[in-house]
Amino acid sequence: MKASDTGSLTHGKVVHALNRRVRIIAPILRKDPERACVLEILLQKREGIEKVRTVPDIASIVIHFDPDKLPKTKLLSLLDALLANLGKKTTTVFNNATQLIPAEGDEHLAEQEFNLSVDGMSCVSCALLIEMLLNRDPRISSANVNYATETATVAGRTTKENVCMLIGNMGYKAQNLDSLAQRQIMIAREKQRLIDARRRAILAGVLSLPVMIIGMAAPTSRFWHWTQHLLATPIVLWAGWPFFDKAVKLARQRATNMDSLIAMGVGASYGYSVASLLAGKRGQYFDSATGIIAFVLIGRYLEEKAKGKAHEAIRSLVDLQPQNATVMHGNRKVLISVEQVHVNDILLIRPGEKIPTDGIVIDGLSTVDESMITGESLPVVKEHGHHLVGGCINGNGVLKMRVTAVGTDTVLANIIHMVDQAQSSKLPIQKTVDRISAVFVPSVIAVSSLTFLAWLSVGVGFRIAFSNAVAVLLIACPCSLGLATPMAIMVGTGQAARRGVYIRNGESLEMASKLTTIVFDKTGTITEGKPQVTDFITVAKKSEQRILTLVAAAESGSEHFLAKTIVAYAQEHHVSPVKVEAFTNVPGHGIHARVDGCDVLIGNRSWLEESGVDLKTLAKRALSLAEQGKTPVYVSMDGKVAALFGIADQPRANAGEAIERLRKLGLNPMMVTGDTEQTARYIAEQVGIDTVIANAKPDRKLEIVRELQAQGNKVGMIGDGINDAPALASADVSFAIGTGTDVAIETADLTLVSGDISKVADVMELSGETLRVIKQNLFWALGYNTIAIPVAALGKLNPMIASGAMALSSISVVLNSLRLQRK
Repeated sequence: MKASDTGSLTHGKVVHALNRRVRIIAPILRKDPERACVLEILLQKREGIEKVRTVPDIASIVIHFDPDKLPKTKLLSLLDALLANLGKKTTTVFNNATQLIPAEGDEHLAEQEFNLSVDGMSCVSCALLIEMLLNRDPRISSANVNYATETATVAGRTTKENVCMLIGNMGYKAQNLDSLAQRQIMIAREKQRLIDARRRAILAGVLSLPVMIIGMAAPTSRFWHWTQHLLATPIVLWAGWPFFDKAVKLARQRATNMDSLIAMGVGASYGYSVASLLAGKRGQYFDSATGIIAFVLIGRYLEEKAKGKAHEAIRSLVDLQPQNATVMHGNRKVLISVEQVHVNDILLIRPGEKIPTDGIVIDGLSTVDESMITGESLPVVKEHGHHLVGGCINGNGVLKMRVTAVGTDTVLANIIHMVDQAQSSKLPIQKTVDRISAVFVPSVIAVSSLTFLAWLSVGVGFRIAFSNAVAVLLIACPCSLGLATPMAIMVGTGQAARRGVYIRNGESLEMASKLTTIVFDKTGTITEGKPQVTDFITVAKKSEQRILTLVAAAESGSEHFLAKTIVAYAQEHHVSPVKVEAFTNVPGHGIHARVDGCDVLIGNRSWLEESGVDLKTLAKRALSLAEQGKTPVYVSMDGKVAALFGIADQPRANAGEAIERLRKLGLNPMMVTGDTEQTARYIAEQVGIDTVIANAKPDRKLEIVRELQAQGNKVGMIGDGINDAPALASADVSFAIGTGTDVAIETADLTLVSGDISKVADVMELSGETLRVIKQNLFWALGYNTIAIPVAALGKLNPMIASGAMALSSISVVLNSLRLQRK
């Protein structure tokens, strides 16, 4: 089967496509460098292919090509045929996460991405274990499990049910995160888990106190020894049962984590004490066993509570969606669950109510508070034809709306997904930490065993050797090491979300503080994106009304700000709609349309001149408009110049201040725009930008970004349109204006929801603070383990103090990360 015109593949998936570059994920290449090398050789022999780069570890292929010599559809057909000829790998799944068995049917599935919540993780080692075992499955191209957010993002040619089964086989529980309602269930589970953690911590704390008092008194009476046993048993077997349960499940998978260390320490202490009690000997360790569990459970309760504060950004977004909606059936009003709302339903929004989902106002007048979505504090007036975003709060008026999106298609759901992605992503430094954590627990077990044998060999008694070995098990804490980066990212991205900036990945948060150059588009980025037609000049024999009618029809298919402005101007002059027979949008140039039998070209000067249109009759007038800071837009009909529009767009109110802030942060601001030189310089002078590159087509914007990077600059790009997408994709960090096109928003790393470019400086400052907190966390975690383990091995810590110190190290990392909430 050949690749279709839409860019689909039978043996892979197109994940990113530009005019001259395409990126594909092909599972049969995963971790197979030989096949990848063969594919590179075969592709590079084809005319029209300029460069091929494969990354077998993630099954990625990036192809640079000449679309004139090799159109994209033919390239994809060729690629599909080559991938088919390279042969298929045997697809397997895990049976109980260890035994490989064939998978039936999954090889025919397209690449998919799943977002899941994962219950049952007790430390960072759990997340690393799940991630490692998922990545071993050949059907899964990537898996990222985050302990801090308790979520998993999995991509591959398999089903969500299979992924949930794999995670379940490891002793954990995976749940869907497809809708806001399911997220609300996850939040409810978090609250219940916190209640359970509190209950276990209180019981362990209350009962362990008399056990430790008796232990310190060191009584010789067997009555007190049995009393210790009776008090310790419910602590160990009920409050501490989750440690043993998880340790056993992991042992079956031949894996370990922090629970394994605790279970070994507590089990050894309790088991030895029971045996000693039954044998009538002295030297029980009931106080150590109960103290360990009490300290760890109290620490985990405090950690859960602190993590809950870090989740506030997601929780506040999820809580925006109301549970119910009022749907109109004729004149009848029916209250239904928001999950039952469908596209095109008519909803009634009363004063003070939250808007249930996205839609368009069809009747009524009111103001809407969109602060939680956009970060803007002032309410926005809404009337007929205006868009409504689910989760925002209606003011004093009554609105009727038609639903345009539900479930995962809403703005709110997409924002939450972006925050999820950012909080779940890993910075480069985290990958090194993960490798350390993966071998940490087995290493600690080995050090503990060596400590026990070493103390016995120097002639001390079993009791001292045993106590020191248990202390080594308990003092080690990979949790603080593993939490150091994700906790800071989670709080940092949450703070950005509160300010109306939504970050797609953690890498961009890290890179933002390292930028040296920032490239701005002009229209809709530095300017408000609310241009108005100030001049309409005609030179054709057709009437102004006829020209406006044809132009409005042609521009109705474009998303560009200037096109929408011209359509709005035409509607104000009451033009009648006519049929558009053909339409082509050329990013960075203009449009070409066939309207009511007339061939219409609309765009900038270079576009019409390249198309053979003589513009001399309008040259002076266009120059005059440009000198006034207006954008000239030319119109030709049937190959002859017909009209000229002058369009003015004012700079954003705080654009000059925002650019000055960026300059003070050490950045070099530039404007790169497709507009004319005169118009671009007029706007640049108003906002304080010295470097201006005008008449830049999309490929030129991309070249400029790459040239700056080649000079050693770290480049940020801010844009809003389809013509900005290639440059946004190539920049080190890309910012999209939230009111811009979907293509720009999907391409960018960060979205400025309200379009306020001053938020770029906020992000850079937050990025620097987040990196500082991460470094502090890693210093504390690494320093703690470097000092604590040798101290415990030398016999300077008893097990109870060790368990308390372990809990304290994790709490300190979480609390340090929470300091970002004050930034």
